[in-house]
Amino acid sequence: MHRSPRIIVFAKAPVAGLAKTRLIPALGEQGAARLAASMLTHAVDQALASAVGPVELCITPAPQDPRWSGRLPRSASLCLSDQGTGDLGERMARAARRALDEGQPVLLMGTDCPDLTAERIRSAATCLLTSDAVMVPAYDGGYVLLGLNRFDAYLFSDIAWSTSSVAQATRSRIEGLGWSLTTLPALHDIDEPDDLCWLRRPFEQTSARHR
Repeated sequence: MHRSPRIIVFAKAPVAGLAKTRLIPALGEQGAARLAASMLTHAVDQALASAVGPVELCITPAPQDPRWSGRLPRSASLCLSDQGTGDLGERMARAARRALDEGQPVLLMGTDCPDLTAERIRSAATCLLTSDAVMVPAYDGGYVLLGLNRFDAYLFSDIAWSTSSVAQATRSRIEGLGWSLTTLPALHDIDEPDDLCWLRRPFEQTSARHR
């Protein structure tokens, strides 16, 4: 019997000067933060709408930090957790191990990809019924979702995060472990000013107001 996967959404507080800093030249600090807030809400909404399993929002700084005041999505079914210390790999490894140790497959996702819809999340969850791992690559060489039925810290250690080699390095490691991997079609992350052309409504309006 297959257990429902836990969706863990990784997010940073959408605070001016902290979130989406690479978009500040195009949008300004406030505009970048406002877009980050819209994308955070959208990611959580899509994760919940996928209805494939429990949804956890794993955040930095910790949930009780005042920078989250008034900025956390409101949903009774959403579980909050603290990303903790370390680089992105250490934070994701901790979260993935926690879910897998509890016997749940895990889907790790961020908030940078508005095209990661509930339907696509459901597709990834379905892939975990027959594969050890599933990946939705990003066109910039990273990935927007990684799903796992098994844990190995090797997938998260000594990866050059935020570079164009992340997806390929992760794919090679999964194959090196002898695990089966399903790769779904690539999607666009919104990280750099040039990525803003991939935004659709209502995100277009959010960013245009602050240029």
